[in-house]
Amino acid sequence: MDLFALTRKLIDIESTTGVEAAVGQTLAAELAALGYDVERMPVDGNRFNIWATPPGHANPALALSTHMDTVPPFIPSSETADRIYGRGSCDAKGIIVAQIAAAEKLKADGISVGLLFLVGEERDSQGAQTANQQPRGVKYLINGEPTENRLAVASKGTLRVELVARGRMAHSAYPELGESAIEKLLDALQEIRKLKLPTNAKAGPCTLNIGTIEGGRAPNVIPDYAMAQLLFRLVGSTDDLRRQIAEAAGDKAEPNFTLEIPYMELGTVPGIETMVAAFTTDIPALARWGAPLLIGPGSIHVAHTEDEHIEKKQLLEAVDLYAEIARRLLSAA
Repeated sequence: MDLFALTRKLIDIESTTGVEAAVGQTLAAELAALGYDVERMPVDGNRFNIWATPPGHANPALALSTHMDTVPPFIPSSETADRIYGRGSCDAKGIIVAQIAAAEKLKADGISVGLLFLVGEERDSQGAQTANQQPRGVKYLINGEPTENRLAVASKGTLRVELVARGRMAHSAYPELGESAIEKLLDALQEIRKLKLPTNAKAGPCTLNIGTIEGGRAPNVIPDYAMAQLLFRLVGSTDDLRRQIAEAAGDKAEPNFTLEIPYMELGTVPGIETMVAAFTTDIPALARWGAPLLIGPGSIHVAHTEDEHIEKKQLLEAVDLYAEIARRLLSAA
């Protein structure tokens, strides 16, 4: 198989979250042509995950997995001597192709692994949640995300908080008759920013991003509503953090905890360079798919950008790395 050509073929099929069906159909056809038994695992509407195994090996001990969806906007592929560009080049269509090539390499040596390709990772891990209800007895799961071919020792979690402040409208010429929700929200945010966030010796510090702020009705109206969306990158339990956020907000604003993805510590293999993934993955939603490891070609620093790309050298190296890790895990099983 032509690693670079297949990567570009997948990039050129738009698959932003929610519209992954076309790329799933193409992948299913490619895998069937390589001789795999291909199962389309329904998720929602016409969206489906793919579970592919060599004939006669429906329950392998190890699976290679990543996601088919991308963030918007769609960016078609282009290529230089050293790189492949386009949306999904490193996150994660290049990884899909590297994992298929690694599975082929292993198959040639009589080693069978499964391939699990999922929808919805960029939004809510819906595909992973569906797959987790249908485990296949896999002992090890090697998940692919752009880590520059280093094994992640940990992956930070996510806590999303919707901070809502309410006030009372009035004419801005008479502010004493109203109560500004925006001012209350700003006061609450200032207190939250003063929090001493936890640190983990392995994963480093918990971090906060104030992602959006909205509110008010017009410049000449005292605002009765304001809201900010916060995102904390987690390095441990959230019990104390939730309490601290609520105490910092006080009576100024109400925190609504809308999403939590837990911090994860991950498996490693001696001799392979490591890193900490400050981002979240499908792994927490795949708890029934074996002991997790996280590694893949490409840099997270260019994922989700207009300059998204993958180095061809890293793509080729990833094929050998995935195969090597699989061999070492299976030989120790």
